[in-house]
Amino acid sequence: MPDTSEMSSPVSTPNAPALPRADSADKAPQRALARILALEDFEERARRYLPRPMFGYVSGGAETSASLRANRAAFDEIEFSPRVLVDVSGRTAKTTLFGRGYDAPFGFAPMGGTSMAAYRGDIVLAHAAAQAHIPMIMSGASLTRLEEVRAAGSTAWFQAYLPGDNGPITRLVERVTRAGFDTLVLTVDVPVGANRENNLRSGFSRPLRPTLRLAWESALRPRWLFGMFLRTLLVHGMPHFENMGARIPLITNASRGDGPRDRLSWTHLELIRRLWKGRLVLKGVLDPGDARIARESGVDGVIVSNHGGRQLDGAAAPLRALPAVVAQAGAMTVMIDGGIRRGTDVLKALALGAQFVFVGRPFLYAAAIAGEPGVRHGIRLLSEEIERDMALLGITTLAEMTRERIRPRQPA
Repeated sequence: MPDTSEMSSPVSTPNAPALPRADSADKAPQRALARILALEDFEERARRYLPRPMFGYVSGGAETSASLRANRAAFDEIEFSPRVLVDVSGRTAKTTLFGRGYDAPFGFAPMGGTSMAAYRGDIVLAHAAAQAHIPMIMSGASLTRLEEVRAAGSTAWFQAYLPGDNGPITRLVERVTRAGFDTLVLTVDVPVGANRENNLRSGFSRPLRPTLRLAWESALRPRWLFGMFLRTLLVHGMPHFENMGARIPLITNASRGDGPRDRLSWTHLELIRRLWKGRLVLKGVLDPGDARIARESGVDGVIVSNHGGRQLDGAAAPLRALPAVVAQAGAMTVMIDGGIRRGTDVLKALALGAQFVFVGRPFLYAAAIAGEPGVRHGIRLLSEEIERDMALLGITTLAEMTRERIRPRQPA
């Protein structure tokens, strides 16, 4: 979804884009952060801030939202088996991923159109992630040029939606290489667009269609209208889809032509592997057979994901699919996203074999309502939960978070 937020400190990269400056209008939402006690708390604030079509696009799933609900429910099926009388004073949640050290075992999942929910959202998320020493995956459906995002945050990865066509694949891989990204994430669970009935009900479309309903819904949210949308138009002009073939304006009657993804296959992955010299990750893997093929194809890592419940309704919850994927991964790095909201969720995923997790919607909500201060607040909340939960579990490093620390929840 949309992109951006407020930033108060400049990035160090010489060619980095100018970051939005905090002004007096931002002080109230920053004060309100004191009442945000967990990642879930950002959602209701975002509901009141964003126009209904925008919020519905970010928050919704596909069809009946069965997978969206299952992503959260899977975490409730697991309980902990903590150890006591352990000296946990020296605990640390630092971790290593692809040979690089990070300060926490979580990062930001890719979210398209971020800059229509938060002012300069992709830039805000990239900068906040770099400052916190965690990764941020930039969406290929972003409204910000990938070169700007990489300049704003050295820990940013690029996520691509690619058609089954060698020409566009080659051009995008070469562009991502020139921009300096070291990790390319290929999303593989979107051969066709999902049936997101909630978007139609709330008046959202991609690209957005100029309608009276959209104008009315926007007028009902003046803080978003003036502080985000009109500000974006005034300072940067009409947002465009910048990284998926031809530039298409966000609000238009034209179709977004980014090519037929239903032809994308393992043969194209082999081409990408030959062209791309950095780390290659597949996002959207749920079947262990696909994990095996990815490993044999030279992929460096997979993200177990059902696209946040936004593609195939009824697809398995990533947490339930995780152990079988791990069993086939070999030396590949296994990561996961989908429904993670608490430090306990992160630790459950690690116990089942994930080496890292990604969190999406809450950080977009944080960027929308409070800019970079909101994102930093969210990072701090989740980091503190993880460290506190490690102490309560009786572990000092994340490597100790093994299967022995969890068990299936017993029926009441």
